[in-house]
Amino acid sequence: MSAEQIVPDSEHRGLVARLPRRVRDFALLARFDRPIGWWLLFWPCVWGVWLAGAGWQLVLLAWLLLGAIAMRGAGCVYNDIVDADLDRQVARTAARPVASGRISARAAWAWLLALSLVGLVVLVQLRWQAEVVALASLALVAAYPFMKRITWWPQAWLGLVFTWGAPVGWFALRDDGLEVLAALYAGSIFWCMGYDTIYAVQDREDDALVGVRSSALRLGENVGRGVIAFYALALALWALAFWLLRHDWLALLALVPAAFQLLWQGMTLDPADGANALARFRSNRFAGALVAAACFVVGNAGLT
Repeated sequence: MSAEQIVPDSEHRGLVARLPRRVRDFALLARFDRPIGWWLLFWPCVWGVWLAGAGWQLVLLAWLLLGAIAMRGAGCVYNDIVDADLDRQVARTAARPVASGRISARAAWAWLLALSLVGLVVLVQLRWQAEVVALASLALVAAYPFMKRITWWPQAWLGLVFTWGAPVGWFALRDDGLEVLAALYAGSIFWCMGYDTIYAVQDREDDALVGVRSSALRLGENVGRGVIAFYALALALWALAFWLLRHDWLALLALVPAAFQLLWQGMTLDPADGANALARFRSNRFAGALVAAACFVVGNAGLT
């Protein structure tokens, strides 16, 4: 695969490279070459399901995984349509299919519709309470691409959008314990702010030139401390969720592995090294798994 056909942070290049060129461009547009995105969208779904305390729920999680892949792809397509002019001015994104002209805006909208239909199939598998919650996210999703133009904290808005799976997963099984869900969701937002600030470190120079705002720019030399602060708030709110559910100090120990992983990210982040930042960002797939394990232990211990 040539350099102009793939963005620098793509994964699984060999798999994507085997696709016919036209199909490959649509796969790149939906970020199928970068599974980290749907992992980050999927893990909050798992947290909501497992903390709800109804066991493994593997069929439900399979549907939510499919929904995460489809809707993350749809969100990326929408983002690229809206941001095409900006993407052309940023080295890391200039080769994206819409920005480079390999896929027309009309074809991109058609691809967006197809992915959304997959999301609709997943939606109707859920009980009506979860359907309503899932649909409520659409306004947040539609507004997100414009946040980087009007606020220094688009990562906060992304947190609202990208961790919406937590309430969807929770309402797929129950509609009580809203104080537990609120703490879980709030913690998830700060987690997203942390990892997306790390991701934004890669674009700071280009963003400053084209006038795009981000938490990485706003924090300046304090990016590392800012990330640690976001993660600390996430852990504190998750601990609150566990406490509200269990009222047992031992339950909080379930978060210790995730706490160490997040601390490692913040302590070893080198804002001047794009590869370092990308590796820490991608490691959140493992951080998400550790939080998921904690939610399963606490949610299914039978002491609600």
